[in-house]
Order: sequence, then structure tokens, then C-alpha cells
Amino acid sequence: MLLKFKPVQTSDLPLIGSWMALPHWREWWGEPEIELGYIKDMLEGRDPTKPFLFLLDDEPVGYIQYWKIKDAKVPPWNVQSPWVMDFDDDTIGVDLSIGPVNQLSKGLGTAALSSFVERLGKEGFTKIIIDPDSENKRAIRAYEKSGFVPIKVAKEQDGSVLLMEWRGSSSP
Repeated sequence: MLLKFKPVQTSDLPLIGSWMALPHWREWWGEPEIELGYIKDMLEGRDPTKPFLFLLDDEPVGYIQYWKIKDAKVPPWNVQSPWVMDFDDDTIGVDLSIGPVNQLSKGLGTAALSSFVERLGKEGFTKIIIDPDSENKRAIRAYEKSGFVPIKVAKEQDGSVLLMEWRGSSSP
């Protein structure tokens, strides 16, 4: 499995939007128009989050991003997710989703996250978290296989998330 990461460009938005409209994505990410608006903000410099596509054998199969906790310690993010205040400013968060339905349950999320986190580690990031919805069992299993361990369940305005911290692939 050859995975690559490519920074998202404006020309990628229709593809990402088509994925966001799929039930497996909408269940955990919300309204496609709103989510695409966030990515546009990233591309236009209004949001410092770094968005990427991940590619399998040069075909786009998913979306992944990383963001700095210090950038989320302001409204509306710290109101929606007050748990961000519990982390050091140098912590980063990661989010991802598989695009096409036919790529689900193949280990792709685990592989992409493992590779991406390894890359972030080489860039000097050592404190990495992920915050899946506490009901998203598929994602939680994939993240555990990638070296993330549960820390705690945290309340948000619209539910709860399981905060998980990266401890490396050798974690029990």
C-alpha cells in the first residue's frame, strides 16, 4: 500500500464535497457546505489548519488535516469544544475521513493516520491528539491501531468526543 499526502488545492474541493455528501461522512462531520467553507477558509489563509488529501497508488481516497491547539483556544472553537483549554499550546490535533465508500473497512484509515503522524513527528510535533465522536467505534478502533490511546471522554456543545493521545505504534 503506497500512501502519499498532497496539500488540498481549490481544484480538490468538488471531490471533497462529493465525499462529504456521503452518509458515512455526514454522520460524523456535519453539513457539507459548512465543512467545505472551513476548508476554503484554510486555503484562503483565514484558518491556519493544514488540509491534505491522502492518495493510494496516486488516487485520492481520503482527507486528513492537522491543527494547532493554540489556534482553537478562541471563539467559537473553545466554546464548542472547551476541552481544548486542557492541552498545551504546542499540541496538535488531527482529523481524517475515508472518501469513497468502497475504501471503508480496509485498514486505510489506520495506515493513513500512522503514516501522517510519523510524518508530523519528523516535523517536530510530539504532542498529537485526535477527538472522534465517542460513538464512532470504527474510527476509535482505527486510531488505537495507529498508536492513539484514550485519555477521557469530553463534552462538547453537540455531544461528546473521546480524546485520544498519540503514544506511538508500540503502545499496548
